[in-house]
Amino acid sequence: MFHFSIIFLYYFYEGAYMKNSLLQEISIHAFTEFKLGSAEYPESNTGCTVILSEAGYPTGIDIRGGAPASRESGLLNPLAANDGVHAIVLSGGSAFGLDTASGVMKFLAERNIGFPTAASVVPIVCASCLFDLNGNPTQKYPDANLGYQACENAYHGIFEEGKHGAGTGATIGKIYGPKQASPSALATYAVQLGDLKVGAVVAVNAVGNIYDPTSGNTLSGIRNLKDGGFIDAEEALYTAILGRDLFHQNTTIGAIITNAKLDKTALTKVAGMAHDGYARVIKPVHTTFDGDSIYAMSSATISADINVVGTIAAYIMEKAILKTVDFNK
Repeated sequence: MFHFSIIFLYYFYEGAYMKNSLLQEISIHAFTEFKLGSAEYPESNTGCTVILSEAGYPTGIDIRGGAPASRESGLLNPLAANDGVHAIVLSGGSAFGLDTASGVMKFLAERNIGFPTAASVVPIVCASCLFDLNGNPTQKYPDANLGYQACENAYHGIFEEGKHGAGTGATIGKIYGPKQASPSALATYAVQLGDLKVGAVVAVNAVGNIYDPTSGNTLSGIRNLKDGGFIDAEEALYTAILGRDLFHQNTTIGAIITNAKLDKTALTKVAGMAHDGYARVIKPVHTTFDGDSIYAMSSATISADINVVGTIAAYIMEKAILKTVDFNK
């Protein structure tokens, strides 16, 4: 039985890249038990994205970067008592953007959604932010009002990929500074296998470049100002990072949503496996200059093997990251 499982997973994984894959691509909106919304401050080139799960779903997180900006991540530790999260927020604004979660809490509390207490309900809202500050003193950060607006948009089905939500001001390849960086975006990718559905949402703001996993060619990242091509990010790191302070201005933040019946511990493992999707197409990745984080949340309705869910999670996260390149062609 053990050997059969290994063989199945091998062919399942390989098949995910073949023309006749067992995986059927679906829309992120096929997850009707979740509500996704986005809102922006276009004049400040920043925004936020919300994933609402009003019933309070089990959620895990895996943080691999050395400079995360996050809220309530301690509750997602498998040893913590909490087993229900009502919203995930992905936002711009660096640590300032964590204020968006307050607006999300207000929106949910007004609808009596949250952890019940003697006095009232307390919505459990987790948040992670990327760095898109531009140094302009008039820049407006994602705040509670924007978080509230993103929730209203989610209720009205307003969710856009590309330069929207958390991806509004995202850029990648900033080893030589913002002038040589490339614009990035927010993207999703989702698949179905039988009754099992797994989806990825990601905003890419990495210090590294994005590479084609098959050819190894650079798809986006550090620009060569002389010829318009790209500079190898790993070589740039080797030769230029000494003595340079990047102020931790990078992060790739994402979430996996699924209907697989998994608890918080299993979802933490799924989030960790999804980081393989980062590693396949972003180089360098998980540096101390990044705050790379992935959530995994489940509506827990379909029995599924954790290894299958995790393998799919890595695949769709890779595909979602590659999709961000298409928004900037």
